[in-house]
Amino acid sequence: MLKIKNINTYYGQVHALKNVSMHLNAGEIVTLIGANGAGKTTVLNSLSNIIPAKTGEIMFENNPIHHLPPDKVVELGISQVPEGRQVFKPLSVEDNLELGAYLRYRKREGRGVIRKDIEGVYTLFPRLFERRKQMAGTLSGGEQQMLAIGRALMARPRLLLLDEPSMGLAPLVVKEIFKVIEQLRREKGTTILLVEQNAKAALTIADRGYVLETGKVILEEIASDLLENKEVQRAYLGKDKKEIWER
Repeated sequence: MLKIKNINTYYGQVHALKNVSMHLNAGEIVTLIGANGAGKTTVLNSLSNIIPAKTGEIMFENNPIHHLPPDKVVELGISQVPEGRQVFKPLSVEDNLELGAYLRYRKREGRGVIRKDIEGVYTLFPRLFERRKQMAGTLSGGEQQMLAIGRALMARPRLLLLDEPSMGLAPLVVKEIFKVIEQLRREKGTTILLVEQNAKAALTIADRGYVLETGKVILEEIASDLLENKEVQRAYLGKDKKEIWER
């Protein structure tokens, strides 16, 4: 479904991604793990063309997308849930979900179909239904993360990019979020690229994983092998991280 070949991305003079190559098959959950500053978020931003790659190639369903503006990338079926959630805080939960369908409204898609998708988000996250008229800025961190995911789903993505969905959340909420990620793949066939500091949680639900270090892919394996890899355990699966997920 997605092929990334030798992309190089810069922030000014800073070379953030260095000849990064990876792929995602349809229906997979693939995770990127690595230390802060390794380039994980930059990979997602390059895929969405928020921070375009300077060189290299990104192919989605056999079509090049590395020269497209971000809204066209979304139209093709790629949605990103940004780090830190970034919901529209002065707007209600439901208004946020409506904005997630903005491009669909622009194409004059029927409101009844879009309404059905909003109800689908409420089925995934019942707490959002309870708070549908509440301002997004008054939600808890976990509820805002649910809303950010729901808003991205309103674009009907075939590929969902998730950036640190567990950040700052209580362990029980993290488990709930990760169950929904698995459900999206199982029930909707959504392909998911997951950036996650909690490597234990990510590798537990992923099919494959890539390890990034200073802008380079240094390792690619199936998730179960990465969980057993001694170097990965030492660097990313410390005792504290295991306890957070297993608690």
